[in-house]
Order: sequence, then structure tokens, then C-alpha cells
Amino acid sequence: MPKLSSDDKFLDVSDYGRPFARTFVSRIQYTDITPVQVTFLFGISGLIAVYCILNGLYLTAGLFLIIKSILDAADWELARVKNRPSYTGRYLDSIFDIFLNLLVFGAVWYVTDTSLLLAALAFLSVQLQGTLYNYYYVILRHNTEGGEKTSKIMENERPNAFPVESQRTVDFLYDTYNVLYIAFDKLIYYLDQDASDAPIFPKWFMTLISIYGLGFQLLIISFMLSTGLTGFIIYFFIGYNVFLLIFIGIRKAFLR
Repeated sequence: MPKLSSDDKFLDVSDYGRPFARTFVSRIQYTDITPVQVTFLFGISGLIAVYCILNGLYLTAGLFLIIKSILDAADWELARVKNRPSYTGRYLDSIFDIFLNLLVFGAVWYVTDTSLLLAALAFLSVQLQGTLYNYYYVILRHNTEGGEKTSKIMENERPNAFPVESQRTVDFLYDTYNVLYIAFDKLIYYLDQDASDAPIFPKWFMTLISIYGLGFQLLIISFMLSTGLTGFIIYFFIGYNVFLLIFIGIRKAFLR
């Protein structure tokens, strides 16, 4: 099923890779390739991007970050067309994302003169920004008819595994996800606890929020890598936090 009904879909600028993902999936949907295997493939693409950054191949690194975004969309598309949803893929996707983000910012720190503390702050900033986007997006899906509800507004209990997956694997990945994401989830929830009780978010608001989606964040990094702005990536994402309180303020002031 789609994440949102056609009536509720908005322009998601972080989801630019979706058309390419659908083309890719159309060519593999009748093969034995599974969605989780595509998830591993996007993890490999991210690792190649990190390797390229460390070796000064910035244009190639940017290309592989975009490929990673396309494959990130493709695993969900493949699960949809094969009618094979899984919590394994849902948690593995997020676990790969956070480790790849850490490695990308670690690599950028290594090849620039930026301090390690600022690099860590930029990484934490990216994670918090992405958590805000996901928080509002999951709420929208739960509050609209026909929205996908595999993701929970607050991941506070182990889900029951689907028939195609192991409960032990789901439990392990759920626990790992919580260790990695619980601080970000709780902070965003603390900043806007009443968001789930608000009216359905309008499309313009969700489009604004989507600049915090991981796909758009990686697109920005790819652009900066490819245009000689590698040394400004860490500073940019720290400054990018300015929209956090603006978005939350808009939600609290006008969408309640």
C-alpha cells in the first residue's frame, strides 16, 4: 500500500529519487531479489560514498549518495509491489541510515580542518532534523485514511513480526533502533507533544518540513561535495537547525 492516499500526497522534496526507484523496481520485481537485499545495497552505496570522500573523489561520492537515496526508496517500493512489508526492513533501513550519516560526517571531518566537536554537532543536527520530519510524516500517515502505519509515532513496544520474518530478528533490530534513536525521538516529542492531536497537516506544511528529509539532506551534501564546498558542509548543517524551532512554532501557532 502507498504511504499516503493520492488525495493526501504532498510535494516531498526529499523524495526526488522515487521515479528512478520505481523504474529500478519494475526491472527486478519478478526476480528473487528481496526488499532487505536492496536495503543492504543502499548501505553498500553509502559506504562507497564514504570511501570516495576519504580519497578526495568528491564528485563520485556525491553521485553514490544520490544512488543511495534512490535505493533507499526502492526497497520500500519493492516491498509494496511484492506485498511483502516487514519490520526487519523498516528498522534495518533506519539503522543503516544513522551509521552511514555518522561515517559521512566523520569522513568530511577527516578531509577538512573542522573540529571533531563541530563534526559531531553537525551529525547530531542532521539526525534531529530528520527525526522532526519523520515525526510529522508518521503522524500524518496515522491521521489520514489509508495511510501506511508500519512506522509508529513513538516506537515504545516491540511489534509482532510479519509471517515472512523472524520475531527474534525483529526484536533485535527494534532494540538496536531504540538505542540509536530514542534520544532524538524523545527530544522531538518533548518539543511538540501535542502534534498528533492537531488537524491533518496541510500539504504546504509537509512540503516545507520535507527539506529535513534525509534524501534532501544527502542532495545538499552531494551538491556541496561536487562544487568545492566540502569544507562548509559541517557548518551548514549546524546552521540548518534554525528551521527546527520555526517549523515547530508554525505547527503550534497555526495547526492546532
